[in-house]
Amino acid sequence: MSEIICPNCDKAFKVDETGYAKILKQVRDSEFDKDFNVRMEQLEKDKTVKLELAEKDSEIKLQNIQAEKDLVIERLNSQLKDNENTKQLAVIEAVKETEKENDSLKNDLKNIYLEKQNSENLLRDKYTTQIQDRDDQIERLLDMKAKQSTKMVGESLEQHCESEFNKLRSTAFQDAFFEKDNDARSGSKGDYIFRDYAENGTEIISIMFEMKNEVETTATKRKNEDFFKELDKDRNEKKCEYAILVSLLEPESDLYNAGIVDVSHRFPQMYVIRPQFFIPIISILKNAARGSLKYKSELALIREQNVDVTNFEEKLETFKTAFGKNYDLANRKFSTAIDEIDKSISHLQKTKDALLSTDRNLRLANDKAQDVTIKKLTRNNPTMATKFLKAKGET
Repeated sequence: MSEIICPNCDKAFKVDETGYAKILKQVRDSEFDKDFNVRMEQLEKDKTVKLELAEKDSEIKLQNIQAEKDLVIERLNSQLKDNENTKQLAVIEAVKETEKENDSLKNDLKNIYLEKQNSENLLRDKYTTQIQDRDDQIERLLDMKAKQSTKMVGESLEQHCESEFNKLRSTAFQDAFFEKDNDARSGSKGDYIFRDYAENGTEIISIMFEMKNEVETTATKRKNEDFFKELDKDRNEKKCEYAILVSLLEPESDLYNAGIVDVSHRFPQMYVIRPQFFIPIISILKNAARGSLKYKSELALIREQNVDVTNFEEKLETFKTAFGKNYDLANRKFSTAIDEIDKSISHLQKTKDALLSTDRNLRLANDKAQDVTIKKLTRNNPTMATKFLKAKGET
């Protein structure tokens, strides 16, 4: 229960919570409405005053603006009348200047186009020359691995090898012997025998050569291994140290096209080569044998002096070991050289591809340059667009 005092009679009376809340709400609502109405009336008065002031201020500003506008118009009219001749002269000068700029721009565009054409021609000639050079180098290297040298067209493989040897006889093989094997007393013979000698007459190296060339019209295709046994027999009968089959058989074989093939696992001291490796293998074996020349000379001296068998066998083993090492070293170097040739071919091919790609890029750049127009050049540039339109209209 809550106690309330009457403001008129000062008597106190009690009301419950619900009644008290209702009375309190009535008082609050009455006071709020009264205060709200007073505030709204004041706001309305303030609004009216501000609107009146704003209207007066706007009228004054409009009057000032109109007055300023009239003065400006009057001043401009006066200037237009006074400067009519000057304006006409200025227009004439501006037109002349524009014409000069247009002519200059046209000349600049023409020069740019000519320079672009000249640069493209120079680049095209440069890259065409480089591509041709790369093609020539690739062709020369590929010839070393080709199935048959173009020099052998119209002549036999034997004649080709003999011709290649004779080209270097006077410089690289002055003391060497390279002739056809004409001794058929044993029932068979090889094609050529190579022997090289030291200045004292000691034999440095000896090689039995057999040359095999497949004719395209031959019905039965032969294999290289078909000739190994007979070649080994000829090597032994003619007392040659090495046996080499120079062959164009099995032209699709990756093994024989790779370079010098060692088949000593089948027959001792035997190799199979393509014609382009004819001179290289002679040089490799000859250089390796020269490293063991000292031991061969000692062996010859031992034979002459009838040294006992024990010392002879020891020196023989020493010779064989040294010779084997020299040969292995030479063989590794030769293999490395072949690998480098293959890498060079691959590198040149990549260079050629890159140059061809550059040529394609140049063509694309040229297409884009051809697509350039005055309209595109003057896009977002109204000044230049206007000048071009004027120049076009006068033309």
